[in-house]
Amino acid sequence: MKRSTALGLVAAAVVTTAPAASAAPAGLEFGPCPEDIAGPYPQMRCAELSVPLDYADPGGEQIELLVSKLPARKPESRRGSLLVNPGGPGGPGVAFAGGLASQLPAPVRDSYDLIGFDTRNSGHSQPITCADPEKYWRTPLPDPDSPAAREANWQRAAQYAAGCQERAGKYLPHLTTPNNARDVDRIRAALGEQRISFLGYSYGTYLGAVYGEMFGRHVDRMILDSSVNPDPSEIWYGNNLAQDVAAQRRLEDFYGWVAQHHDHFGLGTEPAQVRAAWEGVRDGLRRAPRGPLGPAEFLDITFDALYSDSRWQPLAKAIAQVRLRGEDQKLVGMVERKDAAAETSNAIYTAVECADAPWPRSKAWWERDSARMAAEHPFAAWYNSWTVAPCRTWPAPSQQPMRITGTGLPPVLMFNSEHDAATPYRGAQEMHRSLPSSVLVTEKDAGEHGVWALAGNDAADRIGTAYLLDGELPAGDVAVPGHPLPDPGAREERTRTVELR
Repeated sequence: MKRSTALGLVAAAVVTTAPAASAAPAGLEFGPCPEDIAGPYPQMRCAELSVPLDYADPGGEQIELLVSKLPARKPESRRGSLLVNPGGPGGPGVAFAGGLASQLPAPVRDSYDLIGFDTRNSGHSQPITCADPEKYWRTPLPDPDSPAAREANWQRAAQYAAGCQERAGKYLPHLTTPNNARDVDRIRAALGEQRISFLGYSYGTYLGAVYGEMFGRHVDRMILDSSVNPDPSEIWYGNNLAQDVAAQRRLEDFYGWVAQHHDHFGLGTEPAQVRAAWEGVRDGLRRAPRGPLGPAEFLDITFDALYSDSRWQPLAKAIAQVRLRGEDQKLVGMVERKDAAAETSNAIYTAVECADAPWPRSKAWWERDSARMAAEHPFAAWYNSWTVAPCRTWPAPSQQPMRITGTGLPPVLMFNSEHDAATPYRGAQEMHRSLPSSVLVTEKDAGEHGVWALAGNDAADRIGTAYLLDGELPAGDVAVPGHPLPDPGAREERTRTVELR
């Protein structure tokens, strides 16, 4: 957001650079991982790394980051370390690295040590919470779209912000993207690497861009997939509004796909008929929730499904079950019940976005923008606003976002689908303009959030593999055909072993 106190914005600037630590971090000693990581990923090794809570006081209090490593499978062809980030902010990076390993092209796994880490105060890195998940996230939650529930939603947002201060106040000023970037560079140094390669999805693209701005001489190769719009005026309020437009478009794609498969789902042969079925389920839940499932949960389930078309068939089946048979087991079973780990992810998501940039302080400002978006893009406008509404009363300082210039960066490879609901394509175009050394690969007529190694697009995967292995890039920006949409009649459905937030 642009700085403007006259318009009710908070703009307490935080310096984005800090003195370097007085000494390089000690090397990492990898050993067994925590039990919940070692179980599904027995080959993974883990280590803890101490980093300053406050980089302005590098010798002061330290926090511990969990770092993971899957060594290159062919040591004789190893070319370095590839650090990965799943976005969020707050996505568990260690578990993500474990799941991603099975989807990476084999030559990449052969040639790179795969490095994951839980960002500060997330996952296994001294996690924080802002609320008791069993109480605060008890379902069904208030209807995001209901004017009658508006004050209840404002109160929930203020309660969450206050809970963050009460439970994690000393960490909040330091939960910023520049500090996450400083942590990345500490990991690089502790690995003994002069330069490190980076693969970031979603929020991870912004983390990668900020890292490149601060530590460009330490970057080897960098892939940014499903990019955040890095324009300082869009971090983060504007990016959340942009999601409303993109999500509405992707929902229409979903309606069209379901209509094409009327013989399988029975919800109509026209998108308008499918839309009416979806709205019928939502309106029914407004009148009478079904156990933990209310309109807020239905919006959440639908929004999540828009991240990947591999999730479309389960949602369509669940809607059909309600509309055609009056049965709700499938849909109720899709309600996310937030546990402590999910609450930690939510806390970090909120804390980083609130601290990274100024936010409107006026209820009228938020409500005006939400109503404006809902007039043409009604699906997620209010739902999305309540997600970040704690930032209105955030108790910690907000900094001014860094301007990304890409100065000194080596060639960067970018991927984005055209209809991405979470990181709209316009954001990728702005990231591309901000990084003069970048090449953008566009997945046409697709909306997958996460393209390279995740969407099942062979053409995109070949480009990314050639870049990581040999430094080869297309001569210019390139468009590749979108991956096939799911076939409900197929014996096997496409699945992703990892999901992005």
